[in-house]
Amino acid sequence: MSNDEWESLCDGCGLCCMVKLQDEDTDEVFITNVGCRYLDVKSCRCKDYESRQKNVKDCIALTPEKVETLDWLPETCAYRLIDEGKDLYDWHYLISNDKQAVHKAGISKKGMIVPEDYITNVEEYALDCLDPIEGPK
Repeated sequence: MSNDEWESLCDGCGLCCMVKLQDEDTDEVFITNVGCRYLDVKSCRCKDYESRQKNVKDCIALTPEKVETLDWLPETCAYRLIDEGKDLYDWHYLISNDKQAVHKAGISKKGMIVPEDYITNVEEYALDCLDPIEGPK
C-alpha cells in the first residue's frame, strides 16, 4: 500500500486527535472529549496536518508499524481494520463515497469536542469530565 493509499484510510472520526490520559498504575488509556488545538471541530480533521508533528510534540503518526501497538484505536478505525485484515465499514467514505457518513453514523466525535485552547488545565478538566466506566460525559 502506498503512503497516499494509507493516508486515505483516515475516516475523520477525530478520535486520534483527542487528548488521552494514561493511568500510571494500570497503563489503561482513557480518551477524553478534549480535542487537540489543531483539530477542526466541524470536520474532525487536523487543521495543520502537514506540520502536526512539528507543532504537537506528542502527536502520533499512524504508521502501519504503530497501529498494532495502539490498543486505544477504536474497533471502527480503518487503520486498525486493515491491520487486522478486516473490511471497512459501509459508512467509511472509501465505500460510501460520502465523507459525512462517519458523522451520520455517529462514529465521529463531531459535536462532542471541547477545543484544547478553551481549557486552562486540560488534565484537570478531562479528569473532572471522565467517567471511568463509560468515558467522556
